[in-house]
Amino acid sequence: MPYLYKLPTSVSFRGKGLFGYSFGRMQQKDLEVLYVESETGHDTFMILRGVTRTYYVLSGNGSFTIDGHEYSVSPGVLVEVPPGVEYCYSGRMTMLAFCRTGRFHRPDKFTKWNRGVVGDAAPYPLEGGSWLQQLVRVRIFGKSPTNAFLRLNNYVWDKLPAPLLRSGAFQWYGRCLHALVRIQHTRAQAHSTFFLRNRPELELIQRLVRGKNHGDTVKVAVLACSTGAEVYSIAWAIRTARPDLKLSIHAVDVSKDAVEHAQRGVYPLNAKVSLDSLRDCMAAGRWRVGEPGSGLVDSEIFERMSTAEKAEFFDIRDDAAVVKSWLKEGIEWGVADVRGPELQDQMGLHDIVVANNFLCHMERVEAEKCLRNIGRLVDAHGVLFVSGIDLEIRQKVARDLGWQHIDQLLEQIHDGDSCLRGQWPFQYAGLEPLNKHRSDWKMRYAAVFQTGSSTPNSRQSQGEGRTLQEHAKPQSTAV
Repeated sequence: MPYLYKLPTSVSFRGKGLFGYSFGRMQQKDLEVLYVESETGHDTFMILRGVTRTYYVLSGNGSFTIDGHEYSVSPGVLVEVPPGVEYCYSGRMTMLAFCRTGRFHRPDKFTKWNRGVVGDAAPYPLEGGSWLQQLVRVRIFGKSPTNAFLRLNNYVWDKLPAPLLRSGAFQWYGRCLHALVRIQHTRAQAHSTFFLRNRPELELIQRLVRGKNHGDTVKVAVLACSTGAEVYSIAWAIRTARPDLKLSIHAVDVSKDAVEHAQRGVYPLNAKVSLDSLRDCMAAGRWRVGEPGSGLVDSEIFERMSTAEKAEFFDIRDDAAVVKSWLKEGIEWGVADVRGPELQDQMGLHDIVVANNFLCHMERVEAEKCLRNIGRLVDAHGVLFVSGIDLEIRQKVARDLGWQHIDQLLEQIHDGDSCLRGQWPFQYAGLEPLNKHRSDWKMRYAAVFQTGSSTPNSRQSQGEGRTLQEHAKPQSTAV
């Protein structure tokens, strides 16, 4: 009906701290109505040029900073922002925004970053920056030509035959597209994952522990543990390979909700999630990924497991899979920000440190700083697993700090997570295909390193000559 408008089924715009929907073209041509879900706020301060924007707070609490003055807002408050005035908002709120466009409308001007949303490290300069960054930020009538270009390429890419996409020319072009995507797309953490997500990685962990002495203690740190699937998968891999070892796992995440869910170890069997819903939740930074009542997970979390493996992992109770007690033994759960300088004091040193699939969601400067911080957790003869990260950043840090890549199962681990490989080149977290024609291909595509970090606090004796890598002898048994 021409007089009624429904909320669109897919998100119209996304930001680091928000997402929203536009009701589209209305009878009043100069009026646009937006539905905004603010998780932390708008990532930049801005000045409207030729637009008056009025916000009505439906739920939640937060604040608006307008012309240098901060105002607290709550449900029922109406906020009017006239053209030419700098403003921003912060907080967890649901709002309606009414945008009245004047005769001489120009694109909004973004003035500075909202540190409450983006943190201390600015993603990129709002003014200036490289020519590519400036090109990506160009807007024509409020629309991004870069987005249109990427959408067109995505459509064509999906129509091309796989052998052609594997050719050198298309791999080069794909890297160019991915560079645009990494600049253009807003980063946001997500808690969607899988049990037994990367089997070759688990097989290498089994090889690492097979050479340990009977009754030894293996200390493992799992960072950004999410809802626990990776933690329990690692525990299962180690305990099935060497049930005699004493296993100590320290699992942490920045989200208290995710940690509590992981510690319970209860996963609903009937939750469903679409790809669009997953991406929307990633953009919004929300933890709920399934239908109401599904908690923090969806049923796809089990899709990489066989029936026999599910029976080993879980007891089925009331449409939920409950992790068995033998897999929970020796796991210590905690809330921690792995970017903090106190991380080593908080967690100590470990034989195996797993830092997978979260550094890609950080901006480049923040991800590099965080990776250097994580490397301090690895014991003198320990091993670091780090996948799901910008390859240039990982390669740079590894070279700067003298890390030695582990060649075993290098190619298999790189291709072991179909989720990451399938997202390239049109998602910023996508992983480029392995290219052996590069002279540095082993260092570039390796996801496992010996950091060689030796400290006085190392719990291994200085006289110990064998490393975990030397223990990792290939076995015929695979996960």
